[in-house]
Amino acid sequence: MTHVSARRGALYVSVAATAWGTGGAAGSLLFDTGGLGPVGVSLWRYLLGAAFLLVLTRSTPLTWNGRTLLVGAGMAVYQTAYFAAIAHSGVAVATVVTMGATPIFTALGSRFLLRERLGRIALGALAAALAGLLLLTGEAALETGASLGIGFALVSAAGYAGVTLLSRHGRDDDSRAVAVGGFVVGAVCLAPFALAEGVVPEVSWTSVALLVYLGAVPTALAYGLFFRALTALSATTVSIISLGEAVGAALLGVLLFGEHLTPVGWCGCVLLLAAVTVLAARADAA
Repeated sequence: MTHVSARRGALYVSVAATAWGTGGAAGSLLFDTGGLGPVGVSLWRYLLGAAFLLVLTRSTPLTWNGRTLLVGAGMAVYQTAYFAAIAHSGVAVATVVTMGATPIFTALGSRFLLRERLGRIALGALAAALAGLLLLTGEAALETGASLGIGFALVSAAGYAGVTLLSRHGRDDDSRAVAVGGFVVGAVCLAPFALAEGVVPEVSWTSVALLVYLGAVPTALAYGLFFRALTALSATTVSIISLGEAVGAALLGVLLFGEHLTPVGWCGCVLLLAAVTVLAARADAA
């Protein structure tokens, strides 16, 4: 596996975050056009993501070890817990708590488990990114107060942080092979719940196109780049840059679904994007 520089790693995770930002919109459209529920969409996402990456890794032996099993289980946990958080507290609360807690959990884990120290740039970017996230979605989050949903969101954040830390610890493994293994294990974990919910989509050109897009771009491409970035950057740096996903999701909500952002929300977008940009540009010093 060729070496990835810190600057290129920052570019990879920035592209991954941008792609992830489109995943929510694609999933929402699939709920309407494909007749699938959240777990069913997640199952198809992992299966198709694995299929696309298998085409790229056909000459590379897949990584099947304890770490891969844990990564896959973590992916299933944070995906399922996130949807549970949405069901109990709404999208705003689930997004704020999950995305806000993830870099904090990751920073703590990387400090005590991986012995990675945060530089001043990373600490400043983390503070600015969390402030921007709260400005962007905090107003809607404060309108509800579902403690159970917050609990699920914290579980989701812990699972996502765990996947990041495990992948960073195993950075010498082939990133695409680890991603495929994680998708397969995650799909196996989700399959019983998806079967109970309904897993066969309503077939149309729109639903097929959305499923292909979801599997190829926000899943295969994004996770492949994400795991690759973890070979060059600290776990915390990757998790902070990933917060750029919130900006992309918010902008797509405005453009595609007619959602409205308040002036405070737009300020949050700018602050969050500035923090991510600075950290990505100064990745070597973070």
